[in-house]
Amino acid sequence: MGQISSQGARMTSPVCVIVVGAGSRGENYSNYGSIHPERMKVVGVADPRKFARTKIQQQHKIVDENLFDDWLSMLEREKFADAVLICTPDRLHKEPAVAFAKKGYHVLLEKPMATTADDCREIVEACSQSGVMLSVGHVLRYDPVIHKIKELIDAGVIGDVIHIQHFEPVGFYHFAHSFVRGNWRNEDESCFALLAKSCHDIDLIHHWAGGRRCVKVSSFGCLSHFRKENKPAGAADRCLDCAIEKDCPYSACKIYLDRVKQGHTGWPVSVICPSSFPDIESVTKALKTGPYGRCVYECDNDVCSNQVVNMEFEGGLTAAFSMVAFTEELCKRKTTISGSKGELSYDGHQIRVFDFLTQKSTKHTAHSNIPGKYGMSGHGSADYHLIDAFISAVANNDPSLIRSGPEETLRSHLLVFEAERSRLENRVVSCGDPSQN
Repeated sequence: MGQISSQGARMTSPVCVIVVGAGSRGENYSNYGSIHPERMKVVGVADPRKFARTKIQQQHKIVDENLFDDWLSMLEREKFADAVLICTPDRLHKEPAVAFAKKGYHVLLEKPMATTADDCREIVEACSQSGVMLSVGHVLRYDPVIHKIKELIDAGVIGDVIHIQHFEPVGFYHFAHSFVRGNWRNEDESCFALLAKSCHDIDLIHHWAGGRRCVKVSSFGCLSHFRKENKPAGAADRCLDCAIEKDCPYSACKIYLDRVKQGHTGWPVSVICPSSFPDIESVTKALKTGPYGRCVYECDNDVCSNQVVNMEFEGGLTAAFSMVAFTEELCKRKTTISGSKGELSYDGHQIRVFDFLTQKSTKHTAHSNIPGKYGMSGHGSADYHLIDAFISAVANNDPSLIRSGPEETLRSHLLVFEAERSRLENRVVSCGDPSQN
C-alpha cells in the first residue's frame, strides 16, 4: 500500500531526486530523504566541492557513477530521476533550471528564481513548455502559522484588506555573516539585498493582497554602518588579530569561534568550513585565511542594510515593508493587516485578531508536527513542509499541492525588481507600464 504524506496525498513509491548544489540548502532539503526513505530517494548529486558532494553521497548511499563535479555532466546522462533540487548560488539558478526542465525533470528551485527579470521569465516558460512542475523556495508560504494568516484573510475575519504592514528583522550577526562577510555581500557576485533576503516578504504581501495587481511602488534604502569610514581606531583587518575585538558585537570570534567552543557546529559555523567538518582547528584556520574572518569594516560589501518598500495595489490596498539589519531577533517577521472589520497582527509566534464589532481579540496559532531530527535553518518548520509538498506533488502529479508555483512567484519576483528600480532611480515606478520598461 502507498504511503500517505503530510499533505494527505497517496504515494506508491519513492520520488527519485538529484541535488544540484550541495551547500546548506541542498543538504537541508535532501535530509527529507533520510527521514522519509519511503517518500524520497536522493540518487545523484552535483557540486564542484568534493567534500560537499561526498557528504551527500554518504548520507544517501549514492553510487559513485551518480556523483558529478558539475551539473552539465549530470545533464549529459539520460534522465535518471523524477525531480531536481537546484540549490546553486543565486547567479547560477537560471541555466540549470531551464536545462533540467527541458530534460523533463520537475524542479524545486531555491529562491530567488534568478537575478534578472528576463531569466525568471525564461525559467517559467521552460517549465511550462516542458510540462514539468516548478516549486520555488519561498519557504514562508509553507510556515503553518503564516499560512494561517492567508486562511483567516480568505475567511473574511477582518473584512476587506485595506493595509498591510510587514517588518523583517534580519538580525545583527546574521547580516554580518551573510551580507557583509558572506555569499550575499556583493551585488555583482550575487544580487541586491531585497531580492536575496526579502523576496520572501514581498511574495507574502503579494499573496495576502489576494490577486490584486500592484500598480505603483516606491523604495528607499542604503548600506549603513558597515563601511570603511566607520572602522574603529586601532581595529585590525582580521578579528583574530584585533586588539579591540572584545568590544565589537560583530566579531568573527564571537559569531563563530565562541560557538564552536560551545559545541555548536550548525549554521552559521558550518558555512565557513566548506571543505571539512567544523571544529576549533578548522574554524580558526577559516578565520585566519577566509572571508569570514575579515573585519566587517574592511569587506567588499555593497548591499543595503536597511530598506523600505511602499506599494499600492488595485482597489486602493496599500502595503509597507521594512527590512533592517540591526535587530536582536533573527528573521522573526512581524505583520499587521488592517481590514474593514478587524485587525490581524502577527508577532512572529502567534496571530491575534481584533474584531471591530465585538471589540474582542482572538488568538490563533497552527501546530506543525514534523520530525525533530529534521535539520532546519532559521525557517522553523517551513523547510520541511516545502519539500514535503513538492515531493507529494511530484508523486501524485498534482501541482495544486505546491503553494509557490511558477506564475504567482514570477509576479512577486517582478515586483521585487520594480521596487529596486524605484530605489535606484529615486522615483515612483508604475508597475507593468511598458513605457517605463
